[in-house]
Amino acid sequence: MVSVICPTGRLQLDIESIMSNLTSPSEFLLMEFSDIRELQILHFFVFLAVYLIAVTGNLLIIIAVAFDHNLHTPMYFFLMNLALMDLGMVSITLPKTMANSLLNTRSISYSTCVAQVFFLFFFGWSDLVLLTIMAHDRYVAICNPLQYETIMHRGVCIQMAASAWIAGMLYGAINSGGTFAITFCSIMIDQFFCEVPEILKLSCSDMYLVEISILIVACFIALGFFIFIIVTYMQIFAAVRKIPSVQGQKKALSTCLPHLTVVSLLVFSAIFTYVRPQSHTSPEQNVLFAITYAILPPVLNPFIYSMRNKEIKNALLKLCDWGCFQK
Repeated sequence: MVSVICPTGRLQLDIESIMSNLTSPSEFLLMEFSDIRELQILHFFVFLAVYLIAVTGNLLIIIAVAFDHNLHTPMYFFLMNLALMDLGMVSITLPKTMANSLLNTRSISYSTCVAQVFFLFFFGWSDLVLLTIMAHDRYVAICNPLQYETIMHRGVCIQMAASAWIAGMLYGAINSGGTFAITFCSIMIDQFFCEVPEILKLSCSDMYLVEISILIVACFIALGFFIFIIVTYMQIFAAVRKIPSVQGQKKALSTCLPHLTVVSLLVFSAIFTYVRPQSHTSPEQNVLFAITYAILPPVLNPFIYSMRNKEIKNALLKLCDWGCFQK
């Protein structure tokens, strides 16, 4: 509190100091799930179990593809990259919120918050670009099978995967820069991680409009990716219908359905999160939506891709047999 009996110079200095602390905070305070200690511990163990499931599932995909030569194909190369991105995505938010629950704190440093925003956009955008590339890969494999090895050769696959990572890095840098260029009037983030819509609510200047403009442009670009995927699958399904044998049709579709499921999960979770009236949602609903798009896809993707994939199952069984044999 500033005293009115202070000299004018001192009063101006104190006001400037307060405003500096508000606009350039050293830390933020995240939302806590509960102030009851027992529930905090329960939250820690629930998220720990979810995190271990996600990490184990994605690591198994990465190891299976890396060590089984039968999986050294473009489709599984892109799948390994997707697993790496999912591993990064789930590691951004869960460890910090688990640590806060375990230590009974809500704080997150300014630099850690910036890193969370950067990597969320980095891995999220890379995911979208890679899923678009994977749709193109399935199109070439089914619609131009005789030219598949010529079109999707090793060099092209590496370039495509690198483009997904680079696009994510650029988008993450642009958004994190735009988000933290604003001045803040509060340090209370109404979410369990640094989520951009909640951070923008803390703004006390018009600079947040720059970040909103960036997000709007990104939505149109993402819509373009989604339309490309839809058109690609329309062509794929048309080609599958021309396959004479039912067995051939099932085999072709079996390589497409996991990818289509993952795309649907990512798109619909993003729609539920961002394309909704922010003023009519409670904090509990915001948390649920955040879990849906930031945690659920990395947890489910390994199961979606391995559940009906015999090649992945065989590779994992070989690894298991090798591990047992080594013992």
